[in-house]
Amino acid sequence: MKRIMLSALLLSLPLMSHAQQLFSSPEEAAKAFADAVAQQNETHLNAVLGDNWQQYLPPEGADPEAVARFNRDWKVSHRIVKQENIAHLNVGQEDWQLPVPIVKTSKGWHFDMAAAEDEILTRAIGRNELSAIQAMRAYVDAQYDYWERKQAFATRLISSEGKQDGLYWPVQPGEDPSPLGPAFSPVVPGTGYHGYHFRIVKNHDEKGFALLAWPVEWGETGVMSFMVNQDDRVYQADLGKDTVEKVTAITQYSQDAPWTPVE
Repeated sequence: MKRIMLSALLLSLPLMSHAQQLFSSPEEAAKAFADAVAQQNETHLNAVLGDNWQQYLPPEGADPEAVARFNRDWKVSHRIVKQENIAHLNVGQEDWQLPVPIVKTSKGWHFDMAAAEDEILTRAIGRNELSAIQAMRAYVDAQYDYWERKQAFATRLISSEGKQDGLYWPVQPGEDPSPLGPAFSPVVPGTGYHGYHFRIVKNHDEKGFALLAWPVEWGETGVMSFMVNQDDRVYQADLGKDTVEKVTAITQYSQDAPWTPVE
């Protein structure tokens, strides 16, 4: 009974919020951020970026590889690009810019996560779209690998249980891997692969093959939809807010408008 009363009391209290740290210069702010990232210190990140900084990240959170790359690039070089009351942190030989601006107020400099929301989303969408294109090309390679083994192209991405009628099937230790890895079959249904769904579609050439990819959530996990065929030619189209409804009706590979070649 006491535990229940204590829980009710805690839930009725307002959430504690700690003031975001202010700095005397953007250089000082940048060093505090870099130190917190290098130490993987979430408490320090909360102080530097604000308690709610994680809400501005993609659903999957920060990419561990990107974090490791930032740590390496910071050691190579880092500089502040400042214009009046806004500054940005650039790191590495490629001068990669942190999407979160450092803003000056009357009380000091601080990171402005809210101002970075659109840029963070844009970059996440760009990464997902590049991953989708790479996945399309991996699919083409996997189909030709499957042909060498079976003398036919697969009509499924994931094999039926106990069979090898798709491009991926689980293997035992010592067995050759399937042509395609398990990434096209997400652990959680509906989550997709890097923000994208994939489906095999028909091709004009009955001897060929084709694949369609579209964002799990248009405008959030991706914008462009993609198609590829046996010639490894990837085409793209922005199907808009009705992407899910439109791709449901797509059953065949097409190079006609609105589809255009990926540069």
